[in-house]
Amino acid sequence: MASPAPVTHAAAHPVAHTLRHPTFRGLAAGGAVYFIGNAMQTMAATWEMVEATGSGFLAALVQTAVFGPMFLLSLPAGVLADTTDRRRLIVASLATQAVAVALLAVLLAWDAVGPAGLLLLTFVAGCSTALITPAWNSTVADSVPREELGQAITVVSIAYNAARALGPTLGGFVFAQVGGPFVFFIALVGTLVMLQSVRRHPPKPHPPSRLPAERLWGGMRAALRFAWHSEAVFAQLLRTSAYSAAGSALWALLPVIGQKRIGLGASGFGLLMGCLGIGAVCAGLVIGRVRARVSHEHIVVAGCVVFGAATAVAAWSPWIWAIYAALLAAGAAWMAVMSTFNTATQMSAPPWVRARAAALHALAALGAFAIGSALWGALSGLVGLQVALTASALAMAAGLLLARPFPVRIGATEDVTPASPWHDLFVAEEPEPEAGPVAVEIAYHIRAGDQEAFLDALTQMRAPRRRDGATFWRIYRDLGDPTRYVERFIVASWADYLHQRARATLADQELEARVRAFVPAGEEVTTQHFIAER
Repeated sequence: MASPAPVTHAAAHPVAHTLRHPTFRGLAAGGAVYFIGNAMQTMAATWEMVEATGSGFLAALVQTAVFGPMFLLSLPAGVLADTTDRRRLIVASLATQAVAVALLAVLLAWDAVGPAGLLLLTFVAGCSTALITPAWNSTVADSVPREELGQAITVVSIAYNAARALGPTLGGFVFAQVGGPFVFFIALVGTLVMLQSVRRHPPKPHPPSRLPAERLWGGMRAALRFAWHSEAVFAQLLRTSAYSAAGSALWALLPVIGQKRIGLGASGFGLLMGCLGIGAVCAGLVIGRVRARVSHEHIVVAGCVVFGAATAVAAWSPWIWAIYAALLAAGAAWMAVMSTFNTATQMSAPPWVRARAAALHALAALGAFAIGSALWGALSGLVGLQVALTASALAMAAGLLLARPFPVRIGATEDVTPASPWHDLFVAEEPEPEAGPVAVEIAYHIRAGDQEAFLDALTQMRAPRRRDGATFWRIYRDLGDPTRYVERFIVASWADYLHQRARATLADQELEARVRAFVPAGEEVTTQHFIAER
């Protein structure tokens, strides 16, 4: 695989400049309303559970019902987004969510739903959100030019963080004034607005293909294999997990900070959460200009330092105003770093796996956040709040050690642009798609004296072969002829081999051309295909 190109900075336009694209503007507006409705719905469901049962455990299960599906379904949803009709997927999921939310509103109005029903319908709505997210993210990515994708992601992140700050506040006000059912009716309106925005600005259809469709399990394995063998995407996912795990302590322990450290009530805790949200929104408004002048790696390093310092201030400062200021800075750092990782991941993935790459980013962030929150909470119970927060700040600083071996990189355009295969398939009879495994042998007869340079070039083919589908790859030298080499790789099935060929990028094609340049004029590079006999 060609080395990732250096990061190029986007034009120094304000983030709002991306809104000049009508399709993106419509999708972003629909998403903003949807995010607010979802935040209101989560707040209302939690409070309904508290009022009905008084159980903190059942109230916490509401959060599990909301966010658990994101962890469980992100990758399968990414496969569906990459391989099926995204419009139908989004519309069907939104329609299901609308039914679940409407049913909740009606049942609550008639006082005809108990804790189990509330959790079940909340879980259905959470599953719908999880299924929508990768398809909607890839639709947003398709609505802007590649060079503006980072700004588009930032706009969406601003809307999401603003909803996290505004939604619970608005939901609490409506709940107090007219009751919980009306909050769910407002959430229903948000779902319908999102549905209308997708109907008006439908996703671009996938390019037509004669290849057999990927199956769900195979598509998931393909995504994981791609992430493992793509240097750029693997680095982003690892760094995302490390940052999210270390930073989760401040988010998870914020209620304890508010109640035990500075003696705040519910309204004061809301203000602490608001500071994080306001900081994130403010960072989003300027991050586009910052990225035009500063490398992505420098943004991530600065964000880690700022968030770690803010966590230490929240742990030890006796001044409440200093804690408020620290949380504003922490919210800004969180937005800057997470949106940078998200941008780098999506821009380093070719079209065939882009939705799955976005899903893997969400999986890395949410999984690490959930596990980290539990661990920091347990540590706080064992050694105290301040020690746990200090350990979190130190873990955030230690995460900077990953910058050298796993730098933040964005692939060049040729790294994600599909290319045509080099040659036709020279097979007497094409096997059934599920037949396999398939072994492919490519023989090279090179010039004498070029062995070392040839092997260096051919070794670089390992990553793209494995990334796009090969389960095994190796180079063999002919013992009878030191200038003859065979590249051999194995793919699980004939369908997987056809998909592997279709996934080659312009960068892969350029690398293969460099390998073939060692073959003298008049010599043929021969390819043979073998299929396992049962």
